[in-house]
Amino acid sequence: MHSTSLSITPLTGTPFGAKVTLPDYANNDPANLNEEDFQKLFEGVHENLVVVIPNQAELLPKSQYLLTKRFDPTLPEPKGDTGAGYGHGKEFRHDKSVLKKDGCSVKSQPQVQILGQGKFAADEPGNENGEEISLTHPSHTSFHHSPLTEDQIKKEGRTRFYRWHIDSALYDLSPPVVTTLLGIKVPPTTQTQTIVYEDDTGDKLELTQGATCFTSGQRAFEILSDEDKEFALNTTVEYAPHPYIFISPAGATSDGLTMVSEGKEFKFEELPEWEESKVKKLPMVWTNPVTKKHHLQLHGCCLHRLHTKNADGSVTTLELKESRERAHQLMRPAIAPKNVLAHSWTEGDLVIFYNRGVWHSVTGEFKAIKTDGADERRLMHQCNIASSVDPTTIK
Repeated sequence: MHSTSLSITPLTGTPFGAKVTLPDYANNDPANLNEEDFQKLFEGVHENLVVVIPNQAELLPKSQYLLTKRFDPTLPEPKGDTGAGYGHGKEFRHDKSVLKKDGCSVKSQPQVQILGQGKFAADEPGNENGEEISLTHPSHTSFHHSPLTEDQIKKEGRTRFYRWHIDSALYDLSPPVVTTLLGIKVPPTTQTQTIVYEDDTGDKLELTQGATCFTSGQRAFEILSDEDKEFALNTTVEYAPHPYIFISPAGATSDGLTMVSEGKEFKFEELPEWEESKVKKLPMVWTNPVTKKHHLQLHGCCLHRLHTKNADGSVTTLELKESRERAHQLMRPAIAPKNVLAHSWTEGDLVIFYNRGVWHSVTGEFKAIKTDGADERRLMHQCNIASSVDPTTIK
């Protein structure tokens, strides 16, 4: 079937999301879209929040970078071969950061990260670096306060949301507009795992091994009470300096929404040098520029304080523990199973998500090597680019 223009088809059986079919002239490279079709894709991503372009396993890192960059007209033009930088900056590889094991950069296109699980030879597809690489899939067992037991993982087939988050450094750099995530090598989708919500709801979510989960910030805002909407619209989220280092001694809640408060975080004087002017203070609600809808957008693990402007003009500030508790109360309804898009990966899927309109989480437990004839290795390319401007709320 020939296609002369880009088409977008909503996914079925999911709370949101869409599938994209590229036009023939693009030669299966979305970086080749003309301005009219790219504008259709731009609007489709903002409206559907997550879109999937199949059969992209051979997409070059340069094309992925150029496509990602195109979503943010505030970004500077490329200088030489580098251009705009990766959305987390360089500090995410700091040896005390919770992100330190999350892959490596593509040497020829450092804005693109290589993520996954297992060892890959220099000549394997997706390994662009010309040398063997070893990748570690993020597991809740190294990040949560009280992880699942070995029996719960292996015998009961359970997993957890690793960390619900927005892709952003949350210090100095502004949140990226979109993230592109390309599945080059993925395990078969025949194996499933289950998330059991460890609260009094009895909620469960069955998903394929390693599914990436998304929830809509728009939906998260819409289901708030009127009182909570007013609170969110008038609240600024202050993030900790170097937040991924700040939280690294602590452990996350079992749903991956925030951290358990035990005073284990690094003291500010123990962090790498930081400047007050670079500390991020972002609105709790971000307005989608295409739909004009409000999205509840906050990173519950990295926040430090909440500042709420009251009707009389005064400001109420919640400190760390209370801020986490309030954030959890606002966020938890949005991750109920009926609200979660759990993307089951097929090799070649290119997922583009509106990073300023959704939260997402890694899931899944993987074996590092082939066992029982099953290859559970996985390799993905991820790209997001720090914006030049912060998101805003239009009331």
